[in-house]
Amino acid sequence: MRLLKLCLIVLACLCLLQGLALAAEETRTVVDSRGVEVQIPAEINRVVTISDGLIEGTMLVLGEEDKIVGIGSSCLPKVWNYTYESVKGEAIVYEDGANPVSFLYPRLREIPIIANGNAAPNFEAIAELKPDVVILRAGDCSLRYNDESAQKTISSFESLGIPLIVLYAHNFNEENQKDISTISDEIKIIGSVFGKENKTSDLARYLESQVDLIDERTKDIADLQKPRVLILGLSPSARKEGGAGQVFGLDTIESFFIEGIVHAKNAFQDPGYFKTLNAEQLLALDPDSIVLCTASGYHPPRELYEAPYYQNLQEMRAINDRNVTALPWSPCNCAKRLEYPIDVMVIAKAAYPDRFSDIDLGEWLLDFYKNIYGANKDTAKAMRSAQWMDWTVK
Repeated sequence: MRLLKLCLIVLACLCLLQGLALAAEETRTVVDSRGVEVQIPAEINRVVTISDGLIEGTMLVLGEEDKIVGIGSSCLPKVWNYTYESVKGEAIVYEDGANPVSFLYPRLREIPIIANGNAAPNFEAIAELKPDVVILRAGDCSLRYNDESAQKTISSFESLGIPLIVLYAHNFNEENQKDISTISDEIKIIGSVFGKENKTSDLARYLESQVDLIDERTKDIADLQKPRVLILGLSPSARKEGGAGQVFGLDTIESFFIEGIVHAKNAFQDPGYFKTLNAEQLLALDPDSIVLCTASGYHPPRELYEAPYYQNLQEMRAINDRNVTALPWSPCNCAKRLEYPIDVMVIAKAAYPDRFSDIDLGEWLLDFYKNIYGANKDTAKAMRSAQWMDWTVK
């Protein structure tokens, strides 16, 4: 009898262990940016993403893009066109601009948009999509600020009973404003959702290596030899307010790119994010080089040189010296994405052309797209065009 009881106990223990093993196989625990342990299905087939490209781009790299059933940004699927007037009487035309993700994966243009801008996500539409998991990037344009509204949105998601993975972009918490390591952390969390941690670790390491190369080349430059670089947004909304452009202060990641990685000097030494300055203020800054960024549209150097509404800035040294360049087209650029090393390299080439003369930016971009997305040469060239970076081709 005693032997029978012992056998029954052993059998029960084996059944319990088998049940736990099966349960473990059916779910996976992912620790998100909040430090919250989220239980998700081991097999993910349907994903709702809310970001401006980082989540979707990482899923594309992982080969998981077909699982996206809902997106949270109208900037992802859109194809963009811009035309500027010139004092010479000719139109400056830019056509077919696109987010790299939607360029490589056009099916995104057919997927329902369930969140956009500052409006609350459509929770009913999300529930109807029956996602296995929702991945949300806090800090992108659909959930930009770390405030009561953001916490309410996160709580509303959790009340749906759908597993929610929250990523914190570098700009979501004040203490992380200049910490690009958070981008690598986000990428790795996405990898853990799909059980592909090794692949996302390699991706993050590659992105970091491109930035480290720039840091190594410039970290020994003395302060007196550092050029003054201004990242400038030629936003039409700034002009409507009586300003001439928007700049980025010392408390922004753009300034960290200039001073912390490229080791130049930010020409604008005050705090401020997309801070509007008038023509007199920009003339007073008079930087050595200007790097134009996405600001309510794409803005090429020709607009600054030739548009009639910028003729009052022509005395700036960078304009006279034709030392104006542009970052890649980045619609909804509230937070940096997989392409952030391109921004740093453009700034580095503008600040220190001699130190980076061996790097052909046009070819470097092709290699970057190949290494990130596995694009062949023709696709990489088309991606370069979609980000309006063909000015790099000699």
